[in-house]
Amino acid sequence: MQALWMVLASFLFACMGVCVKLVAASHSAVEIVFYRSVLSLPLVLALVRLRGVALRTPHWRWQFSRGAFGFAAVISYFSAITLLPLATAVTLNYTSAIFLALYLALGGLRLSAGTVGALALGLGGVALLLRPTLHADQWMGGLLGLLSGALAALAYFSIRELGARGEPETRTVFYFGLLSSIGAGVWLLFSESHPVDLRSGALLLGVAAFATAAQLAMTRAYARSRTLAAAALAYSTVVFASVFGIALWDETHDGWWWLATGLIIASGLAATGLSRTPPADPPGIAGNRQR
Repeated sequence: MQALWMVLASFLFACMGVCVKLVAASHSAVEIVFYRSVLSLPLVLALVRLRGVALRTPHWRWQFSRGAFGFAAVISYFSAITLLPLATAVTLNYTSAIFLALYLALGGLRLSAGTVGALALGLGGVALLLRPTLHADQWMGGLLGLLSGALAALAYFSIRELGARGEPETRTVFYFGLLSSIGAGVWLLFSESHPVDLRSGALLLGVAAFATAAQLAMTRAYARSRTLAAAALAYSTVVFASVFGIALWDETHDGWWWLATGLIIASGLAATGLSRTPPADPPGIAGNRQR
């Protein structure tokens, strides 16, 4: 039963991606992030209050780094969605598991030969995905998708440290939403903004609703399931995104794309399993994938 929560979360994340891609016709990535954060913040605050968690944190530096890297990762990810086929953007974002293993190695974690092999496999998959499948006008989207994975991994590294220090998960989610709202709001003061009509308003609400619902489903899945099993099912987002892309935008993927995607998924799963350490896996870490 718990496996179904992760499948549901993956489906909802893919639905969020669809809304992002559709509303990008009238709004920038920064605007989408702003509305996604602002609209979901009241619900997160209600959860914080419901669980009796105080908002004051003794670990504000880690909260700030988590929020800043997470904010940059989401903007990069949403930008990639607007420029690439949906499933390709999702796949590149999921390189975060590969980057996280690299960061842990730089932080002093000793990598096994299996982990090193997994990372090499993943990097090969990225090269394969970018070179034969992206057109010349899609390279910027490809780089942004890869950047979103690298930045998300830095955010997860901060979440890892917060979890090791006993920081409540809901507090971390709240500060991420708050910092994203402030960051995007300040950005919009110096950039062009667009009016919200009935269609775009519904899509922006969909981005926030699907993201929040996916967060709740994913948190429940990681809290009740084995981490590696949940991580494996999380990659079903790529499958759902592929189906949506084919159905809504006639996106097609050749054999090279599927091979590259398979290599990245296999590498991410291997890196997750082989480089896992006890403090690194509280539910709040895996359950805080912020889209």
